[in-house]
Amino acid sequence: MSLIWEQVVIAAADPVALGEWWTKALGWVVVNDAEDEYEIRLSQDVLPGLIFVPVPEEKRGQNRLHLDFRPVDQKAEVDRLLTLGARRTDVGQGAQPWVVLADPEGNEFCVLAPRAS
Repeated sequence: MSLIWEQVVIAAADPVALGEWWTKALGWVVVNDAEDEYEIRLSQDVLPGLIFVPVPEEKRGQNRLHLDFRPVDQKAEVDRLLTLGARRTDVGQGAQPWVVLADPEGNEFCVLAPRAS
């Protein structure tokens, strides 16, 4: 196989602001801070990354693709992300063991429950 997963592209009204938010949320590093391509990664040389690019239109409806994160302590991470500016959102998930949040531009992501030992 010759494919390497380079990054996930996230359309943003303000790529720099959203990229900075995700940098804080994930504790990643900035590898490109241009206004038209703001990229972050776990570390400089680790793929994949997240790249934020500008779009003129607002987000509409539910994401067709979203990110899932599995923390050690779900409640602590949800509280931390809410403090950073995430918000709880309902995409019709009903009662589930995961929490659906949205970043400051409304992109949904899930904070999963810890894996059973």
